[in-house]
Amino acid sequence: MDHHFVGIPELTGVPRVAVVIDVMRAFTVAAWAFSRGVEKIVLASTLSEALALKESRPSWLALKDGAPAAGFDAVNSPGLLRSCDFTGRTLVQKTTAGTVGALAVANAPLVLCASFVVAGPTARFLQTKDPGPVTFVVTGEDGRADEDLACAEYISRSMAGGDVEAAPYLDRARTSRAAADLAGGLRSGYHPDDVDLCLEIDRFPFAMTARQEESLTVLRPVTVPDIPDARHLRHRTPPGNTGLHRSAPTGNPVR
Repeated sequence: MDHHFVGIPELTGVPRVAVVIDVMRAFTVAAWAFSRGVEKIVLASTLSEALALKESRPSWLALKDGAPAAGFDAVNSPGLLRSCDFTGRTLVQKTTAGTVGALAVANAPLVLCASFVVAGPTARFLQTKDPGPVTFVVTGEDGRADEDLACAEYISRSMAGGDVEAAPYLDRARTSRAAADLAGGLRSGYHPDDVDLCLEIDRFPFAMTARQEESLTVLRPVTVPDIPDARHLRHRTPPGNTGLHRSAPTGNPVR
């Protein structure tokens, strides 16, 4: 099946099915946020919109790229997020590439946001929908980010069935420009474990769908059961990981 791989600037029209990829780090962070108890993530188009949404709803939290800033409760780092307790909270997320890509295809009938930590469940979700050709939005570097392209190609191959070896795709991501920048401390709001956390294949058992809810684009987790044709996708979650948590996580509560 001929899937399409495009950068944000190459998007034209409204795709039928879109999978928006941001490995380092927006949609790795989103998955971690859900695992720490977040109920939903609202995608914001600007920093000012993110703050306005938070201020209009006192229980909401806001997250951004880069260094900590006034009004924001968290930064776009899985390593810094993993000890937080977000149980029952709504998180407003604004990042440089990932949220931009998702908002660019927000009117598509089916939108998923993905990274390696939810790659297998994303492929299985798409298999159950039999969606036809998928538009993979490679958000980093105007569609040239190798970590995002590798993840998109891995999901695409996995949708077709058969045993897909993840290692070559993860190796590409580990040697990407984004990984080098993170490992070199060239991006602010960074934890030393971020690269490794972004490359944990199938850490979580859910896919993430983005839908229009009233005037907002909202990301939610969808638990994806195993299916007979996806045995090759369902055994890579690290031992001890339970994925999507709805009970209160052990960690630091965010006020």
